[in-house]
Amino acid sequence: MSRQQVYNFSAGPSVMPESALESARRDLLDYRGGGISVMEMSHRSPAFQEIFDSTKAKLKAALQVPDSHEILFLQGGATLQFAAIPMNLMEGGTADYAVTGHFSNRAAGEAEKYGTVHIAASSAGTGYDRIPAQEELSLTEGAKYFYYCANNTIYGTEWQYVPETAAPLVCDMSSDILSRPVDVSRFGLIYAGAQKNMAPAGLTVLIVDRALAGRELPYTPQVMSYRTMIEADSMLNTPPCWCIYMLGLVLDWLETQGGVAGMEQLKRERARRVYEVLDNSRLYIPHAQPGSRSDMNVTFRTGDAELDAAFVKGAAARGLLNLKGHKVAGGMRASLYNAMPMEGVDALVEYMKEFEARHHV
Repeated sequence: MSRQQVYNFSAGPSVMPESALESARRDLLDYRGGGISVMEMSHRSPAFQEIFDSTKAKLKAALQVPDSHEILFLQGGATLQFAAIPMNLMEGGTADYAVTGHFSNRAAGEAEKYGTVHIAASSAGTGYDRIPAQEELSLTEGAKYFYYCANNTIYGTEWQYVPETAAPLVCDMSSDILSRPVDVSRFGLIYAGAQKNMAPAGLTVLIVDRALAGRELPYTPQVMSYRTMIEADSMLNTPPCWCIYMLGLVLDWLETQGGVAGMEQLKRERARRVYEVLDNSRLYIPHAQPGSRSDMNVTFRTGDAELDAAFVKGAAARGLLNLKGHKVAGGMRASLYNAMPMEGVDALVEYMKEFEARHHV
């Protein structure tokens, strides 16, 4: 199959804008006549510094990041931040965690090594099928921060509101960053693995209120210290140069689509088309409860593991790739990230209807 015949519904690394990939192909061997690739150039070179500064400025504009916050381009993915956050912000005290999925549960478990974790809310009892309401949050007086994951890729739930807390908000936005407007000033820290909506795997974007830097535990490695990385402008060590360059190209594409506000309209329409099929189906069972559903990751099953496997196999034969659910959840998962074209959504919807017509009794 050619690229034009395939739609990639992977939860990450995920589909990227074709215009960004075309630009990358052009620059792969020779960046702007310099004779070398971005993957070869020194991160200390003027050419890469220009790429770095431009990308940072584009991201600041796209998310309207206030001057009080610093943008860092890091490595290690969300998993490294599970430890870096409590090392930098917990100060050996207590932090509140909302556990609404697999990764926020892992983050809470990691933070327990560095202080006291208070579970402010959990949806584990119902299989992570919902997001707790504001009034359900059990908040600790004097907590160093409140942690939550905005979108849960495995179970297909998404916070539809920003929690009101006295403690600084810390949010994992790995899978819905740049998909809807965010008031960054309300957050102490936002972080995101880039491999879903921003760039290839290998880059972690962190947006942190500078007022929170400098509180790290004494044994925090320098590469995990927010204060140190801010002082070094993300270049304490060699940054993920190619990924930063790719993020710049994706941000160029994003602007042509109407920016973050344009992405929000598109994501709602993509999700609406798929959920409409699920809500009118006698075969498919959506996992997430209405009101908590993710626009990024639509999770569902048939109730029969063999039929689920047949659905995934048949989809792949039609060029609808990576629809198998995560191993801890099973079923199916359609990831509808920013770069997923509406044609891909329509092809999925058509297949879902045809599959149901053949298999529903």
